[in-house]
Amino acid sequence: FPGTVRDYWVYAPAQYDAAKPACVMVFQDGAGYASTNGSWRVPVVFDNLIHRKEMPVTIGVFINPGVVPASSTNALARYNRSFEYDGLGDQYARFLLEEILPEVAQTYSLSTNGNDRAIGGASSGAICAFTAAWERPDQFSRVFSTIGTYVGLRGGNDYPTLIRKTEPKPIRVFLQDGSGDLNIYGGNWWLANQEMLSALEFAGYLHQRFLGPE
Repeated sequence: FPGTVRDYWVYAPAQYDAAKPACVMVFQDGAGYASTNGSWRVPVVFDNLIHRKEMPVTIGVFINPGVVPASSTNALARYNRSFEYDGLGDQYARFLLEEILPEVAQTYSLSTNGNDRAIGGASSGAICAFTAAWERPDQFSRVFSTIGTYVGLRGGNDYPTLIRKTEPKPIRVFLQDGSGDLNIYGGNWWLANQEMLSALEFAGYLHQRFLGPE
């Protein structure tokens, strides 16, 4: 994404051993997940689950969407989130695999096995996660999707049909949404997630779901 700048954070558990490649989980809109006093508190959750051996040793990578800085004091910065997250195609997956993860791998030993790699996010970050796995299931085989934007913003509404018509890919999906989600010009998020669930079930994907009232 030429011209963009962004912040990202890396979490490593106390159990990390450089001699053993660690699992990896990537979060979009990373600041909200990396905070230890916000809604998600992923470092705290990971600490507890890894300590109890309920999940493997995992490096967390929390990435904010890109921003194109203002060209002058009379201009505004351009926020690249929708372009990066909502569109279909392999551009964001390549960004992760060619730029972000190699940088993290200079400090931490990361597994390159797709089954050891998860990716997740909420809303546009969720469809971004699904797209990365859809395009590169060899690199990201586990998807965490909450209130995903599978609607007509940049083509996400095509996914239910693509899932039904494409040979199943080796990815697993956790899919969450609620009936109080958005219903705006791009579509109805609640209905779109139900369409995703139906398509995943039709195609025989391994998945977990939490679809219900707000």
